[in-house]
Amino acid sequence: MKQLILKYALQNAVKFNGKANPGAIIGKVLSENPDLKSKAKEVNKDIMQIVKEVNSLPLDKQKEKLKDLAPDLLKKQKKVEKKKELPTFKEKKVVMRFEPSPSGPLHIGHAFTLSLNSELARKHKGKLIIRIADTNPENIYEKAYKLIPIDAEWITKNNVNDIIIQSDRLKLYYKYAEELIKKEHAYVCTCKAEDFRESMLKSIPCPCRHIRKQANVERWEKMLTTFKEGDAVVRIKTDITHKNPAMRDWPALRINLNSHPKQKTKYRVWPLMNFAVTIDDHELGITHAIRAKEHMDNEKRQKYLYDYLGWKMPEHLYIGRINFKDLRVSCSKTRPLIEDGTYTGWDDIRLPFLEALKRRGYHPDAFIKYALDVGISQTDKTTTGEEFFKAINAFNKDAIDSKSHRYFFIESPVEIKVSNAPMQNVELDLHPNNRKKGRKFSTTDKFYLTKEDHKNIKDNKLIRLMDCLNFKKEGKEFTFDSLDYNKFKEQGNLIIHWLPKEKDLVNVEVIMPDNKIKKGLGERGLKDLSEGQVIQFERFGFVRLDQKLGNKLVFWFAHK
Repeated sequence: MKQLILKYALQNAVKFNGKANPGAIIGKVLSENPDLKSKAKEVNKDIMQIVKEVNSLPLDKQKEKLKDLAPDLLKKQKKVEKKKELPTFKEKKVVMRFEPSPSGPLHIGHAFTLSLNSELARKHKGKLIIRIADTNPENIYEKAYKLIPIDAEWITKNNVNDIIIQSDRLKLYYKYAEELIKKEHAYVCTCKAEDFRESMLKSIPCPCRHIRKQANVERWEKMLTTFKEGDAVVRIKTDITHKNPAMRDWPALRINLNSHPKQKTKYRVWPLMNFAVTIDDHELGITHAIRAKEHMDNEKRQKYLYDYLGWKMPEHLYIGRINFKDLRVSCSKTRPLIEDGTYTGWDDIRLPFLEALKRRGYHPDAFIKYALDVGISQTDKTTTGEEFFKAINAFNKDAIDSKSHRYFFIESPVEIKVSNAPMQNVELDLHPNNRKKGRKFSTTDKFYLTKEDHKNIKDNKLIRLMDCLNFKKEGKEFTFDSLDYNKFKEQGNLIIHWLPKEKDLVNVEVIMPDNKIKKGLGERGLKDLSEGQVIQFERFGFVRLDQKLGNKLVFWFAHK
């Protein structure tokens, strides 16, 4: 009966991340052996005791024990879920684009949309273009020109085919502006903004709408040479009786005399978003574009240009917004806090920017799988940072777990002496799945335990130093009991990780997501790691080696 209970307790614990639920076990036990129904009280008592013992084991030991006892129960049950699929396009040559503003580097919101664009391009063996929208000289962070391409290559796993910068294309925008003016599909408006708005609300054309073509061309020349900022704007002729006043004769280009980080004062007329996007999408052969659903009206504005110029419009796919309740994803609001020293940079561990997440040890697959899981949906999603990262962390664990070697890190170490402990040469696996040895320890009777584990050791309970030995605590004394793991399986209370007291241990600092530092000792094998390597500190979490400073290693924490 106890063996029957044990196998189902282990199965339930493995299924639920190390914690078995007694109530979920009795049904399986009685189903397999109905004769036990008459002993239900005794069965329940044994279940409670065995579950307590199972829950005291680390997850990898639970898996190991289940593998020995009932390997068939270790097989993962396949969940029958409807898999979200990206749409399939008819076009043979698919070209996607992603258009970030250079107000800063990319953050988790960008990662969602860019991942969808990238995976659609990858699915169709198409092309992905990153187009940096820098036609507003007042909202540019110059370093973003270098940061955005680096972030984009990382998050798409090198799936970017081309980088386009809009401010390099001003002459192209001018060419089409002049063409539209000459074809009388656009005009230069010199009305005051308030007067124009009042006219449009009443569906009354402004006086500039009907001036002669040549006068419009002359006004255009003055925009390029002598008009002052605010004197004139190029407008696209639309339906001035349109039910949406914002759709009536929308602005396409305006004068902005601010110095541009790349172009300085070479240009004085700059296109607005709807105009630049339309020209670029056509010129670059964009076939499909993923856009936030608030751009639906912009698609209607741009349709006028496609019709006037005789172009085919790309297919637009719309997605809802992900609203982050408590995460700082605004570049313009974050930048001043970096400049005043509140944050150390875009890669500050507290920030949800890709620079920081990459430095913590996240893999691009985590964000790609999250995007694919949410899919292309117009439903808005509101989430807290905790909820978002719970999903991202699960995907990231899938991506990095099999490649991350295991090591011991003893936070806030406490030294103990285990009387009569034998000297041993202990060699442990680098990873529980591939059983590759490589972690060597020489033990005596002195060990380091974490402060927390030391506090949790109860008198006269059999405790195991993981893969090393069993001991008991009696008052302030720690006494060797045995090396026998089977004895611990039958009588044990707690398994803890440890380090031998030896001179080759490494000083370790772990920078946590709140920017606090956890300090302790690590095993000597950590010295062989390279900066940038992602590992797992057993019973602590995944970390990335950020710096090697002599005998001190600085890690950044990713997640549990």
